[in-house]
Amino acid sequence: MSDREEDGTVRPLTLAWVGRQLDTGERIVTTEALHGGITAEMRRLTVRRRDGSTRDLVLRTFVAPTFVEQGEDLLNRESGILALLAGTGVPAPGPVAVDPTAAHCEYPSLLMTHLPGRTAYDREGVEARVPLLARQLVAIHALRPAERPRTYEAWASADALVPPEGADAAVWAAAREVIRRPPPPYEGRFLHRDFHPGNVLFDGPRITGIVDWVETSWGPADLDVAHCSTNLALLHGPAWGFRFAEAYEEAGGVLAAAPDERLYWRLLDALSFASIAEPVVGPWRQAGRTDLTARAVEERLDAYVTALMDTPGGVR
Repeated sequence: MSDREEDGTVRPLTLAWVGRQLDTGERIVTTEALHGGITAEMRRLTVRRRDGSTRDLVLRTFVAPTFVEQGEDLLNRESGILALLAGTGVPAPGPVAVDPTAAHCEYPSLLMTHLPGRTAYDREGVEARVPLLARQLVAIHALRPAERPRTYEAWASADALVPPEGADAAVWAAAREVIRRPPPPYEGRFLHRDFHPGNVLFDGPRITGIVDWVETSWGPADLDVAHCSTNLALLHGPAWGFRFAEAYEEAGGVLAAAPDERLYWRLLDALSFASIAEPVVGPWRQAGRTDLTARAVEERLDAYVTALMDTPGGVR
């Protein structure tokens, strides 16, 4: 039994709460489910103004028990970051209202402005998109907020690592030992922390929005680069993981100087995907990448980890 609403329906209490955030004379005329997320329900709400024109809002709702428990921290963090990003030049949604403890809604919810564009997962055009992604991430890392966000959290653990079925046991054992080391020293940067093609909106040849700022953190630029690299490696093949790191440096970004330090951050991210292939691949398949089965993604992950261990700094 699931509490998730897979269509565009907005629950009654939440709908009433959203209505109280609208301007006088405005009303919601349509609601639509936005697919592509893993942790929350996303809805686009079309609002008709008094003069007959319309505007769109986006509603994020946490319904899974794990995220409901964390909802207060997650949504307060995201709404605060969205407010901080206003006027920075980074194309992020604007916060409208937040109910992080579900005091008014059925579940913890965040209402924000809607950005134009769509996600792009297709192999066609990836050559042009990668430099755009890299330049955007360099711009994010250049932000120097008056108040730093929380320190990053690692999403992989050497002790909890379970390699995919059929993976090279020796390679993964060696990779496990790499991330068992203490983190290398780093110069802190403002991190999106979940920067990847699924959280970037495109309109033709330009980026129109960066969404999902729930995990924003302070940490090494390498970690943000590693996360986008892993996603590209799984979407398009291991070579694209390496290509993104190159594009980031070509755009003026600075990564760790020592090969073993770069390897640490890349593996810390890549290994976090070892047991989550199925939920990760779901949004990609919904977006049309039906070639990407969970098994195919696991095989690409194994190939990417193997390729990383063959780079300078690896121990193969």
